[in-house]
Amino acid sequence: MGNSKPRIIGYKLSGDWIVLAGAADSDNDYLSTIIAEPHDWWFHAEGVPGSHVILRAKPDEEPDHQTLKQAAAIAAYHSKARHTGLARVHLTRARYVKKSRGFKVGTVLVSKGKVLKVQPDVSFATRIPPKKLGLFD
Repeated sequence: MGNSKPRIIGYKLSGDWIVLAGAADSDNDYLSTIIAEPHDWWFHAEGVPGSHVILRAKPDEEPDHQTLKQAAAIAAYHSKARHTGLARVHLTRARYVKKSRGFKVGTVLVSKGKVLKVQPDVSFATRIPPKKLGLFD
C-alpha cells in the first residue's frame, strides 16, 4: 500500500452507529482485514464492483433492521449499482469475511450471510471527516 494511508469514508447514522466505506480496492482490503472487528457487520453490493462497508458493532446493542438497511444503502451507493432503483447488498458479520492467498486486491471470500434489497442512498447519514474517524492515529 506504500506509505499512503487508506482512504476510508466515514458516516454516522442515528443512534450513533458508525459506518465505514473503502474508497478503492486496496482500501477495501484494509477495511475488511485490518479495521473490521469480528462482531462488526460487513456489506457489499451483489454482483458489481463497489466499496466494502463496515457497520461498527456496539458491545451492548444490536442494530435494528432500519440501521442494517441504511448501512446496506451506503454500500449500494458506493458501488456500480449507485444509479439503480434497487440494489441487492450482501451482509454478514465481519468474522465470515476472509482474504485468501492469491486473491486479487479487493476480493474476499464470504462464508455466510444474507441479502437486503435497498435503494442506494447516503442522504440520511452524516459524513465524518477522516481525521475524526481516529483510525490511523
